[in-house]
Amino acid sequence: MPPKSRTYQPAKVRAALAGQIDALSDAVRLLCARPDAEELLDRPTRLGEWRVRELIAHLAVQIDWVPAHIDDPLEGRPPLDLLRWVARVGTVAPLLDEQAREKAAGEFGGDPAAVAAAFREAVARLALVLARADHTDPARRFEIRLGSMLLTDMWVTRLVETVVHADDLADALGLADFPHDRQAVAAVTRLLADAFAEQAPGGAVELRVPPYAVVQAVEGPRHTRGTPPNVVETDPLTWIRLATGRTDWAAAVDAAALSASGERSDLRAYLPVLG
Repeated sequence: MPPKSRTYQPAKVRAALAGQIDALSDAVRLLCARPDAEELLDRPTRLGEWRVRELIAHLAVQIDWVPAHIDDPLEGRPPLDLLRWVARVGTVAPLLDEQAREKAAGEFGGDPAAVAAAFREAVARLALVLARADHTDPARRFEIRLGSMLLTDMWVTRLVETVVHADDLADALGLADFPHDRQAVAAVTRLLADAFAEQAPGGAVELRVPPYAVVQAVEGPRHTRGTPPNVVETDPLTWIRLATGRTDWAAAVDAAALSASGERSDLRAYLPVLG
């Protein structure tokens, strides 16, 4: 079972986000400085009709969302925790697609230098907000379309966006390794593991994602001692890809990217976790 209420330390979350943003900024800057940058920006991604250009535009929207709305007055929307956000964020996918396309046709529609400059400006606005002392209040809230979140939880959602889409960018560009911030990957791994246990409650299967997460889930006989009869183990990035629909179960098994033992260990019916 997942923790009743996993807490995320505000200072560590902000530091992880700053580190992940730095890695993304370097990747976009290097991409846009290449002689073949125009071709790279028009490359397809694994995200439907999005090219790299739409992907970078979407990242900029997500990076800039809190800076653009941090001082908006609260409207009293219903509380939203991180597990509910994971379950419901897919409902706003059409809106996010529209925003990315508009950005890609606008300020991210120019030459590579213009794309790099627009992305750099979004990152700079986020850096200013992350440094503001008034955002260290653990009770401060931030409202989005889906509800009212703790600001620290909102920062965690930005970790999800920047880790998952940095991996999308690496895939589109054929990069073997992206230098993710380690704590950013840890937070996203734990959140998606907790969400899986929330969406498939039970104790029949133990999901292990070393070194960051272990949860029990799926209906059936609960394991209490010794070696669990149903165990799934994988690495953090493979779990993130499975949980977000970037890869499917069979592909991960064929690639030996996960191990699954026990008659209940096939989790494909419960994936993806995040829409």
